[in-house]
Amino acid sequence: MSTHLPTATSTTIPRLRDAFLAVSFTADGLLELLGAPAYAALARSETVPALRATRGDGPLETLVRLFLLQHPVPYERARAALPAADALADNWLVQDGGAVRATVDIRPFGGPQGQDWWIVSDLGCAVGGAAGIRTPEGRPQRSEDIVLGVGGASTTLAGITVRTPVARALDLGTGSGVQALHAAQHATHVTATDLNPRALRFAGLTLALSGAPAPDLREGSLYEPVAREDPYDLIVSNPPFVISPGARLTYRDGGMAGDDVCRTLVQNSVDHLTEGGYCQLLANWQHIEGEDWRDRLRSWVPGGCDAWIVQREVQDITQYAELWLRDSGDHRSDPAEYAARYDAWLDAFEQSNTHAIGFGWITLRKTETNAPSITIEEWAHPVEQPLGDAVRSHFERQDFLRTHDDAALLNTHFRLADDVVQEQVGAPGAEDPEHVVFRQHRGMRRATQVDTVGAGFAGVCDGSLPAGRILDAIAQLVGEDPVQLRDRTPQAIRLLVEQGFLLPADR
Repeated sequence: MSTHLPTATSTTIPRLRDAFLAVSFTADGLLELLGAPAYAALARSETVPALRATRGDGPLETLVRLFLLQHPVPYERARAALPAADALADNWLVQDGGAVRATVDIRPFGGPQGQDWWIVSDLGCAVGGAAGIRTPEGRPQRSEDIVLGVGGASTTLAGITVRTPVARALDLGTGSGVQALHAAQHATHVTATDLNPRALRFAGLTLALSGAPAPDLREGSLYEPVAREDPYDLIVSNPPFVISPGARLTYRDGGMAGDDVCRTLVQNSVDHLTEGGYCQLLANWQHIEGEDWRDRLRSWVPGGCDAWIVQREVQDITQYAELWLRDSGDHRSDPAEYAARYDAWLDAFEQSNTHAIGFGWITLRKTETNAPSITIEEWAHPVEQPLGDAVRSHFERQDFLRTHDDAALLNTHFRLADDVVQEQVGAPGAEDPEHVVFRQHRGMRRATQVDTVGAGFAGVCDGSLPAGRILDAIAQLVGEDPVQLRDRTPQAIRLLVEQGFLLPADR
């Protein structure tokens, strides 16, 4: 791991960026050079396919071998691909006999509007977790203050974040600066914090190399670095959420008991949000014997905030321990040492009566209402990223439902969402289906079963008539008392609105 990092203030940075663009050292360029299988293998920390695809001596192959695969290249090849003398002087490269090698990993990354970005991280961390770290000689190396590159968790968080223009955004626990880089595209002022001072250096390099404005970098834990700052319109955090026995790795182990890091982030967020501001983070939480995990998370939500919490995955404690032991490379250590570490994880879970760990997303929105909306659900099915607009729409629908009683609901003009299809399920040849299912093809990709009245109602919702008038017409068609139909249908309409199948026609 490099101890002397490049500087973010050097005039070398724009020259490096120009060199990268000139030879297509970009996400699209990598995909074209390596091919989809080798490109996907990099995300799994497998480099052999990429090594085979970069056996040529072109400038793009040179940059991939230097900054992604950690292979020295002859100085003359490096000089043909980038300003090598300046890169050496500013410690992006170091001499290795007649060759040069990189001091940091640089991973091309495509921004949401097609921007060409580069994420800077510790050697070995652009294509894997801590287990991928190697010394220049190729031996495994560990350090508690390593800084990871972009991974599945960071891209997930970036995808679910609400991307409306804001004045102030906070990336809490910035790491290599992935979330700060995204926030810089729609926030006037970005603050990035981290307990690890090396992470702040890397975040500065990432934003500078990607051509983004420099963030306000603050060192410290949780909200301490911004304790006396004005509130933020957006707080994002991919925190050290791993529930582990100790704090070996700063980027993942919070060093607090159980899931207290995530709980503390959630509970204290309200003090740092503007009215209507969002706090969005990834989190792990314990499933405790005899306790409903939903009740546990509901207790985290601070007063004055709406919340939407989605549990995406649950692992039993053995799966969870093995996942993070592999992440840190312990599976490659002495078997006795590995067993001892595994035992320590299981001991800690046993002491806290934890039988499983949940992983998911938490979104809070500060609100003035006296009746905040708290939605906690389990959704393990595929979704369509990015989800930022779907998240914002969820809270807008909560506002609508909160301010519309049944009478107001029946006076509302609704329309069926554009991405909804209807499926009819029943025996072949049957006159009527056994049930009707509405299914979304975008966003959360939900499905919900409706009765014939619900299907008929939603099918004619085009915004031209209020809901009550439509129900009156359905009552006449099916021979039902219209008053009774009006009385029993609003709850079903609320569910369809809450899940995004029906939308108020003016939205």
